[in-house]
Amino acid sequence: MDVFEKTQTSQITLTPTAAEAVQELLAKRELSDLALRVFVSGGGCSGFQYGMALEDNIRDTDIVTEQHGVKLVIDEISINYLDGATVDYVDEVMGSGFKIENPNAVSTCGCGSSFKTSGEPSPNAGGGCSC
Repeated sequence: MDVFEKTQTSQITLTPTAAEAVQELLAKRELSDLALRVFVSGGGCSGFQYGMALEDNIRDTDIVTEQHGVKLVIDEISINYLDGATVDYVDEVMGSGFKIENPNAVSTCGCGSSFKTSGEPSPNAGGGCSC
């Protein structure tokens, strides 16, 4: 399967609110040419953690889409954990920030930035969230 096919079959949705937050951040920092990279890395109290970065280093194997005027980049490994996920931006009494709704997560940490997928052992079995 080539990158074009992955782009057509694998999807992360960036909400209009999240896109607006990214655009405001890019404008504030005068970084108009950067993309939003969404990724998954090992760690966190549930096994995996979400990450986001603004960057211009797009690899040949990355999956690239544009949504609501924002270039969204996902690496070929992270898409396996994020396929079908939605990236939103929330502004609530307890704070504001990006939030990922991930249908692949079978459990999440109280902080919302760490998750576990089906079949993955929990590194903190029985322990609390240390976020």
